[in-house]
Amino acid sequence: MFLIRTLIFMGCQMKSIPITRQGYKKLEDELAQLKSERPEIIQAIKEAREEGDLRENAGYDAARERQGMAEARIKYIESRLGLYQVIDLDQLSGDKVIFGATVEVEDVDNGETREFTILGPDEADPAKGSISFLSPVGQALLGKEEGDEITIDIPRGRVTYEIVKISFKGSGAL
Repeated sequence: MFLIRTLIFMGCQMKSIPITRQGYKKLEDELAQLKSERPEIIQAIKEAREEGDLRENAGYDAARERQGMAEARIKYIESRLGLYQVIDLDQLSGDKVIFGATVEVEDVDNGETREFTILGPDEADPAKGSISFLSPVGQALLGKEEGDEITIDIPRGRVTYEIVKISFKGSGAL
C-alpha cells in the first residue's frame, strides 16, 4: 500500500524511512540529551588531561571514548532525521501487512504462535515484539494477508508461518 510507494530503493539507499511519531520523538529526545552532555564530556576530558601523562590515563581514555560514541550517535541521528516519514499508527488500517501492522503468525510445524509489530529499523525491538520491515521476517510478511503462508530462513533454520491475524493497534501497541 502506501509503504510500497513510500520506500524507494536505489541500490541499498532509501529516500525515506517510515517511523512512528513515538519513535521520531524518542530519537529527537535522545539527540537533545546527547547534545546537552557535550559540555560535561569536554569538562571530563579537560580534567583528565590535567592529571598528567595521557598514555596511562584511564580517565582520559574513558572520556575520549564516551565523546567518540556520543558524537557518532549524534551524527547518525542527524543524518537520518531528514529521511524519516513520520507515520501516525492511529490512522492505519487494512487487511494486508504494512508498516505498523501487528501480525499474529503460527509456525505450521509446531503450532507455536508469535506476534510481530512491523516497524522501522531505528525503532524495532525484537525483545518487545517489534521487528523491522527490512528484516527477513518483516520483508516476507509485507503485503501478505490472513491465511497466507511464508517460508523463511532464520537462525534456527527454515520456518513456515501462517498469518493468523492482522491488526492495527495504533500507538497503544508501542
